[in-house]
Amino acid sequence: MEHLTSEFKTKRGIARLLAACRNTWDGLSWAWRSEAAFRQEVVVVAIATIVALLLPVSSFQKLVLVGVLVLVLIVEIVNSAIEAIVDRISLDRHPLSKVAKDMGSAAVALALLLALATWLVVLYNRFM
Repeated sequence: MEHLTSEFKTKRGIARLLAACRNTWDGLSWAWRSEAAFRQEVVVVAIATIVALLLPVSSFQKLVLVGVLVLVLIVEIVNSAIEAIVDRISLDRHPLSKVAKDMGSAAVALALLLALATWLVVLYNRFM
């Protein structure tokens, strides 16, 4: 069987690490410039992270509170990637394109619900 290697996977060692960092920065920059939802979520995450760090809860609870917020950003970026791929394939309206975009949106909604539930449980257990 022939070994197929992507032309994009040719870097090794420190060059690969630097390229990965550049790609990460490009992805985050694109999300910030192009996605209003991502920008809004970053602002909420920044504020909520400060609040989480100041709360009189355990270090583990602080980690969980911030972690679920970072998860929202991760899912938002994956959703944006799905949308970019769908749009790259075709800008025509197609039922499967709608399904892909709707499922990405549903994933973001579920991540937001998880974050909200996590915050409510931690705050309830601490203050009630």
